[in-house]
Amino acid sequence: MSNAAYGLLGAPLAMAALPLFVQLPAYYATHLGVALAPLGGVLFAARLIDMLQDPLLGHLLDRAQAQQRRWMALGAAVLALAFAALWLPPQAGAPGAWLALMLVLAYGAHSLVNIAYLAWGAHLPRALGAVAWREGMGLAGMLAASLVPAAILAGDAAQVRPRLAVYSLVYALLLLLAMLVLLRYAPPAASRTAPQGWRDTLRELTRNRAVRALLLPYFLNALSVAVPATLALFYIGDQLGAPQQAGVFLACYFGAAACGLPAWTALARKLGPLRCWRLGMLLSVAGFCGAALLGPGDLLAYGAVCIAAGAALGADLALPPVLLGRALGAHLGAGAGFGIFTLLGKLALALAGLSLPLLAWLGYQPGHGGGPSLTLAYAVLPCFLKLLAIAASRSTT
Repeated sequence: MSNAAYGLLGAPLAMAALPLFVQLPAYYATHLGVALAPLGGVLFAARLIDMLQDPLLGHLLDRAQAQQRRWMALGAAVLALAFAALWLPPQAGAPGAWLALMLVLAYGAHSLVNIAYLAWGAHLPRALGAVAWREGMGLAGMLAASLVPAAILAGDAAQVRPRLAVYSLVYALLLLLAMLVLLRYAPPAASRTAPQGWRDTLRELTRNRAVRALLLPYFLNALSVAVPATLALFYIGDQLGAPQQAGVFLACYFGAAACGLPAWTALARKLGPLRCWRLGMLLSVAGFCGAALLGPGDLLAYGAVCIAAGAALGADLALPPVLLGRALGAHLGAGAGFGIFTLLGKLALALAGLSLPLLAWLGYQPGHGGGPSLTLAYAVLPCFLKLLAIAASRSTT
C-alpha cells in the first residue's frame, strides 16, 4: 500500500503534462482564434523557460529538503489553478497574453512538483516497486488526458466551456486527493546531505562518474522516443492510410507500456536495471524495424509494432530513474540530478519538433501519402538513436 500511496500522484501529473504540450495549442488556435505566428512564439518562449528552469528548481529543492512537502503542496495548488485558467481564459481580453502568463505558471508548478516527486521516489526503500506504481499511474493519467479533452473539444461548441470547467474541477480534486495520500501515507524520503551552492553542485556532478555516464544514453533514448511520438499521427494517417484508427493504436501502445511495467520491475530485480533497460531498447528496435516495412492497410502488423514499442516504453519509464537514484552517491542532491534528467527529456522533445521541417525539406506533404522520407524519420532514425543509446550505456556502471 505504501508504494500505491506514493504512485497515485503520477496520474494527475501526467494528466496535466499532455495537454500542456499537445492539446492546448490546438485549442487556442481553433476555438479561441489565436493566430499561429504569435501562438508559436508564446509556446517557444514558455517551453524554453520550462526547460531551463528545471536544474535551478532541483538545486533549490535540495537546499530546502525540510520544506519540500510544503513546496509540493503549494506547487500542486498553483498547478490546479493554472490548469483551470488555461482551459477557461477570460472571455474578454487577449487570450494570447493570458496563455503566456498561465503557461509559465503551470510549467513552473508542474516542474516543481514533478522534480520533488521524482527525487522522493529515488530514495525509497523499495524504489523499483514505487517507480512501477508511479509510471503505471502516469500512463493511466496520460490515457485519460488523451481521451477526455479530445471528446469535449469535438462535441457541441456551446457545451465546450462548461464541460471544460467540470473537467478542470475534477482534475483539481484528483490532484488534491493524490497529494494528500502522498503526504500522509507514502513512506518518507530519506534525508540526504546535498551541496549548498551552485559551485558545490557542479563539483559533485563533475566528480560523479556514474551520473555523468547516464546522461548521454538517457538523452539519446529520450530523443528516440520523442521523434516517433511527434510523427506517429502522420505515419498512421499517410503511411498506413488509417487516421481513424489512431486512438486504437495509441491505446495499444500505452496499454502495453502499463502491462509491461510489472514484468520489467520483476526482471530488473533478477538481472539488474541496466541490463533490463538495454533489453527494452533492443525490443523497441525490433518493433520499429518492423514499422519500416509497413505500408497502406498493414494495420494488424502495426498493432504488433505498437505493442512491442509500448512494452519497451515500460522499461524506458521505470528503469532510468532507478539507475539515477543509485548513481547519485552521498553528496549530489536528488533534486539536481532529476532536474538535469527532466531538462534532457524536454530538450529531446524540442529537438524532435525539428523532424517536421526536415520532412518538409525532404518533400513530405501531410495528407498526400507516406513515402521513404516519412518511414526514415519515423522508424529508421529511432532505431539508430536506440542503438547509439545502447552503445553509450556501456560506460554506465
